[in-house]
Amino acid sequence: MDVIGSLRLRTGVLDEYRDVLAPSALEAIAALARFDARRRELMQARIDRRARRRRDHERIGFLPDDASIAGTNITVRDARAGNFDGSTIPDDLQRQWIQGTGPATRPRARTEQSIRNVCYALLSGADGWMFDGEDALGQVDTMSLDNQRNLRLAYERADVFMTAAEGVAGEMNAWANDFLGRTIIPDWRTQLDFTTRIYRARGLHLDDRHVAHATGASLSASIVDVALYVGSNHARLRGEGRSIVLYLPKIQRAEEAALWSDLLDATEVHFGLPAGTIKVYVLVEQLEASFQLMEIRAALGMHFVGFNTGRWDYINSVSDACAWDPTFVNPNIDAITMTYGYMRVYEDRVRRAVNTPDRNGRFALWQGGMEPNIPVGSAQGVQASMARAVAGAEREQRDGASGKWVAHWKMVHIVRPVWDRANEQNQLGRSFPRLTYSQSDADGLMMLEPAPRTIRGARDLISVALQYGNAFLRGFQAAALKPADFFGNDDVLYLMEDMATGEIRLSILWEWVHKGARLTASDPSVGVSEGEAFTLALCRRLIAEEYEKLQHADTRDVHDDSKGTTLPIAREIAETYVAAPVKAPWYVDLLNITLGLSDVATARGRIEQYMDAFAADGTRITQNLDFS
Repeated sequence: MDVIGSLRLRTGVLDEYRDVLAPSALEAIAALARFDARRRELMQARIDRRARRRRDHERIGFLPDDASIAGTNITVRDARAGNFDGSTIPDDLQRQWIQGTGPATRPRARTEQSIRNVCYALLSGADGWMFDGEDALGQVDTMSLDNQRNLRLAYERADVFMTAAEGVAGEMNAWANDFLGRTIIPDWRTQLDFTTRIYRARGLHLDDRHVAHATGASLSASIVDVALYVGSNHARLRGEGRSIVLYLPKIQRAEEAALWSDLLDATEVHFGLPAGTIKVYVLVEQLEASFQLMEIRAALGMHFVGFNTGRWDYINSVSDACAWDPTFVNPNIDAITMTYGYMRVYEDRVRRAVNTPDRNGRFALWQGGMEPNIPVGSAQGVQASMARAVAGAEREQRDGASGKWVAHWKMVHIVRPVWDRANEQNQLGRSFPRLTYSQSDADGLMMLEPAPRTIRGARDLISVALQYGNAFLRGFQAAALKPADFFGNDDVLYLMEDMATGEIRLSILWEWVHKGARLTASDPSVGVSEGEAFTLALCRRLIAEEYEKLQHADTRDVHDDSKGTTLPIAREIAETYVAAPVKAPWYVDLLNITLGLSDVATARGRIEQYMDAFAADGTRITQNLDFS
């Protein structure tokens, strides 16, 4: 290990990444590391709240109107009334009809290959691209550092990037001519200037895998990501008239937003940037955040430009927050769309929050949710899936979103025409009722509606959860997946999935097992009748059956070299998670501590270590156990 001042670096990393971990970068990380203690306190507070809900059967509620937002001098009353200074919307964020998402690198790939991810993004025609450092970015080996390197090389138009971009442009045009009947990139060099560059830092709950405190204590991944991304790119972005834009994930409460605000303020001071230079969207991925939307806006002040309404992570957070409540049982995952019960209420609160003016009359943006489809499959399957994708985009545009996300560059050209036809830069300031904070509002955020809960739904949850765990452990945190029963059926398209997809699937399975969820239909394949409970024994049987399907799948769907290595580890994690009487807070924790392993016995020991520590006193093992 290398100890440099107040930091410790994993052995060998500095030799390989002196361009990324330059002295100025390490200086910035060290300067911001002082926020890590406060971050740890907030993460412990999360665990404490979670344990208290379980113990006391406590539902989440709104903050008292006369309270103050911790970490700020803003009262809850003022935040809700818009009595704070928000941000103007920069020119390059005024029109964000379609934002693409994905990482800037690939696992185990040389730079000239991995940087092609950035080429697809910046040639896609998306108004913005969120280069992911979190849910879709693999963490095996040194992928987080490769991600930073590739973005810097692309932004400065290094030769390796320009060579790759020219080739990728030809491939993209060939697809477009075949699928759309037209060229989408008339001039690839000019096209590179079109898309706004955005970066998603890792959430406060994650530790970095390569940089730690000199004491050996792990260090916030959020701090490392912000220091490296802003430090490497601020001069070039601002020199080209571009904004420095981040997406902030997994925020639960306004006091966490206040920490982010202070961290960003300090980053600006360190790099000599004017106050409020760094702009942020907040992904509303946590139920608690929906109870504090205006408070989060106010806490982030001049940094905040908008909210995004995600799906999978949000569903997971609702399931997790209600884990103690035997009356709260989700249906099949495919029934929980953005128009379902508590999802509909949450989306409505977001659009009302962004359309509440601050004291200067400024509004914020609402970026709609993810379109995970990929237009690859049979003609019939693609046509049906694309029709659903367009209908979803039309609903969001009609309901007030200024744009939406897509998970694949090909979808940009299928969904963006919805906003082309509307031909409005954004929907800032549309008239919606002000937010209210009654008990019925709180109840609505956890409102269930009748929907199927079936063995077919359980199989889908299990199959995709196992596949996702396997993909993560191989370095593919963004992966094209579908349930094993549809392998070989090109009428059923693969969906681009990231970490959130694994989180929610195991969360719902745990919920069904430990709350004795009642099935809504009989299923002769396993001999259950309508109204029977979903038991742990039944879940274990289904896991075994779905695992066998994956073991016998073609290597196209499940890589052969994973079937005796990472796939058994993914099964071990899933079985342990689902059976545990105390629900683990994050699937990603268990995946992170088993990264790089290939034998299930070692992995089992780490999984048991994590589950025992969490059950004992709420300790999450989040550091890289292979740091040295």
